[in-house]
Amino acid sequence: MSTVVKRGFCQDDPKEFNSGAIEKLQKAGKDVQYLLNQGYPVKSATTFVGNHYLLSERQRLALARAISADEAIALRKAKEVVTVSEGCTVNIDGFNTIISLEVALSESLLLKCMDGTVRDLAALRGTYRLIDKTDDAIRLIGRKFSEYKVGKAVFYLDAPVSNSGRLKVRIMELLAEYDFEVQVEVINQVDSVLEKLDNVITGDAIILDKCISWINLNRQIIDEYIGQYPYVDFESFQEEYFR
Repeated sequence: MSTVVKRGFCQDDPKEFNSGAIEKLQKAGKDVQYLLNQGYPVKSATTFVGNHYLLSERQRLALARAISADEAIALRKAKEVVTVSEGCTVNIDGFNTIISLEVALSESLLLKCMDGTVRDLAALRGTYRLIDKTDDAIRLIGRKFSEYKVGKAVFYLDAPVSNSGRLKVRIMELLAEYDFEVQVEVINQVDSVLEKLDNVITGDAIILDKCISWINLNRQIIDEYIGQYPYVDFESFQEEYFR
């Protein structure tokens, strides 16, 4: 029997993201977005606000990943593909996408961000290993691509990350049963490749800002297949606090 691993789990999350902490994060998020709208870099904004509200490093990371300037949100929404064209090629940021789904399947902390994406707080840092949730994450991706009726799925994996070769093999094995073509590229500069493509699948904000178009795959998979997920919800914070 395989070892059960909770991807993205942190023992301090129940304390740092309880209802009281989230109320403080709402206020802090409002201040971070104000600074972003004034042109401040996200690192400077979250450091300044984090110091003021005495936030932990993980809480600051949550704000950095979830809060965006109005201009960035509008740009990303304008490029989001709402209806996926039958027979199209989709381009997947492999580790980014699979890890977030592993986090969801682990019932660990996920952020529903202001731009509508779902992001995790799991740190890759050049190391990755397949866990008991990996196969299920890949199968969920295959199921959704089958519903989209895509013609081809190209996964891009970062070559310097450990076990990228093993993950490539597993993707090819598990998705072989589907009608669409599967290609897995293990390369050094995933971001720079995806930034030039359309139908990109990632939660990486920099890639979203530069790519031609993108698909909000993980949000759709989690909402449709996993159900009522207990997100830390910054998208609703936006509606209530950022008008």
